[in-house]
Amino acid sequence: MIFTRITGTGSYLPGQPVSNQALIALHALDSSDDWISERTGIRARHIAAVGETSSDLAFHACQRALAAAGRSANDVDLIIVATSTPDYIFPSTAALLQKKLGITNGAPAFDVQAVCSGFIYALSVAEKFIRSGSHRCALIVGSEVFSRIMDWSDRGTCVLFGDGAGAVVLEASNSPGVLATALHADGSHADMLSVPGQICGGQVTGDPFLRMDGQAVFKFAVKVLTEVANEVLHAAGLTVDQLDWLIPHQANVRILQSTAKKLGLPSEKCIVTVDHHGNTSAASIPLALDEAVCQGRVQTGQNLLLEGVGGGFTWGAVLLTF
Repeated sequence: MIFTRITGTGSYLPGQPVSNQALIALHALDSSDDWISERTGIRARHIAAVGETSSDLAFHACQRALAAAGRSANDVDLIIVATSTPDYIFPSTAALLQKKLGITNGAPAFDVQAVCSGFIYALSVAEKFIRSGSHRCALIVGSEVFSRIMDWSDRGTCVLFGDGAGAVVLEASNSPGVLATALHADGSHADMLSVPGQICGGQVTGDPFLRMDGQAVFKFAVKVLTEVANEVLHAAGLTVDQLDWLIPHQANVRILQSTAKKLGLPSEKCIVTVDHHGNTSAASIPLALDEAVCQGRVQTGQNLLLEGVGGGFTWGAVLLTF
């Protein structure tokens, strides 16, 4: 039987951290550091430079993940990029990343768009490819430049998000790594979190900025994150007590705390990076994973629960042994 394991992680954050106070001053926001940090747990985030794209951030994260896995770029036979802020309408950000990495072996490359659940979706899809026997070494990336879709006059949203990229190398293995996955969506909740605009006839039509009903998102997120966590635990035959780490999408510290509490998981087992990354959408889970690996908190043999929820509405979880 073919199993799959993560063999390397990597991440990249552009520029220097931008504090709440610096963001408020830059955009003349009617807010304060206390107002933002008390409600969200966010104190800083990173913002991509002008001209710096999702594929640029992904390139750096992938180089680090490949180095950690001891792999060269042409060992990769599958590339999946999760992003809601692609470089172009087409070609895909994954194809552009493939070129930047110098991968010339004809590996398939495509994007997945599931917003903040994107990395979970991409990891789940790659796991199925590898277990089928068709591929053996995949690069799975979450990369975002959400600063490009922010309405900087809307203090309820613009203070929440940041830019960044995280990547993992997923390989075929003789021993279990990924234990269970679950993916869900419900399009009836699309209006709660969206960017309701498009390009038509060379012009932007609709609203090109992120819009969110924060209270509705909070309630929905805690509910489905708890449910999907229990779903994958049940599928793998594990209990919450057997988890070493919960690595959730980093949206808001209150969502993280509430989800851990509902699961009966001690708060010290929840990886939290939202305070210094902000919400980096599809990049947030691999960013948090790589930071925890680099700090020595996540170690080989531990059980990890990765989960995310995002606009769509989409949500999902991956349970794995690292």
